[in-house]
Amino acid sequence: MYNVINNVVDIVIYKELAIMSDVNELLEEAISETEKLNEGEVFLVKDLFKGYVWNRIPRKDRLLLGTLFLNWVNKTEGNLKAIEKTSSNQQRYEKL
Repeated sequence: MYNVINNVVDIVIYKELAIMSDVNELLEEAISETEKLNEGEVFLVKDLFKGYVWNRIPRKDRLLLGTLFLNWVNKTEGNLKAIEKTSSNQQRYEKL
């Protein structure tokens, strides 16, 4: 019984690491897409993905991606700035 529980725990940990890896790849993709924006453009993280791609990302991963993107914007001295949130509580950004 102990081995079965141990295996289940290992699988759950592996899945969580795989999800985090996927979200990190999505973060890299989002950051890369910002280079294609024009100065002064305002956008949401979801705007950086094709609609069908965004819709296929599980909700919890989209939330994590949003948090990671905001942290990246706040920590870098780049040309992106977090501005107001939308009425649906989505963070808006501007390319400076």
